[in-house]
Amino acid sequence: MATTIALIGFGEAGSTFAAAAGWSGARAYDIRADRAGPAAAAGVGFAASAAEALADADLVLSLVTADAALAVARDYAPLIAPGALWCDMNSVAPDTKRAAAWHVTAAGGRYVDVAVLAPVHPARLNVPLLLAGPAADTAADALGAAGFANIRVVGDDIGRASAIKMIRSVMVKGIEALTAEMMLAANRAGVADDVLASLDASERSQSWFTRAAYNIERMTTHGARRAAEMAESAKTLAALGVDPVMTDGTIRRQREQAGHTIPTPQGTGA
Repeated sequence: MATTIALIGFGEAGSTFAAAAGWSGARAYDIRADRAGPAAAAGVGFAASAAEALADADLVLSLVTADAALAVARDYAPLIAPGALWCDMNSVAPDTKRAAAWHVTAAGGRYVDVAVLAPVHPARLNVPLLLAGPAADTAADALGAAGFANIRVVGDDIGRASAIKMIRSVMVKGIEALTAEMMLAANRAGVADDVLASLDASERSQSWFTRAAYNIERMTTHGARRAAEMAESAKTLAALGVDPVMTDGTIRRQREQAGHTIPTPQGTGA
């Protein structure tokens, strides 16, 4: 039996997955009407409402922003077909996913906690996915049939996949934020080349000229979204009894850096 796929949110992740997979008959809904063009280019029907997108869908991919994930589950769960798999692929805290799961389950759906562990570019359908929840094994089969090629089920408890993702993000996004802080200071002091060369001299796995430019680009392009994700990481740490001192700073730095680049010297190190 063919699976009908609905995408809630058609931003970078949704459009990338759809274009790579070529899902026939898939429907998408996004609050931004200007995303109808990318949907058409990917061969996906762009629904006029969430109800239209979700009607009779067997597999729902929730791909919105972190701060909208719970509201989308709460507001749209009553629109899903009985037994539909709701794959929450948003970067939010375990408690947020458990709250979203309550709404989906109450509406007769099957909620799956999905953690996306890497940027969707260039991985596309090879991006690593961690799945958790009572329906995780079923969802793994459905996502595999939809074209995803790097799936691992990590348990039956909703929130486990998200915990791995959120706690990992403390390091990944924190390094980006520290890079921005370092480069702001280095540029103002006029010692950027020397600082990066010094780091290269002590760590050769990747040039810091390359790493600094990459970290800054990720924040410039995705700082607002990453700040929202890191707010969920802070929530995760707080729920574990850990005061998120550095993570709170990362939230601020990611948010402030969104849309603003920092000059990074082009060099080979010394």
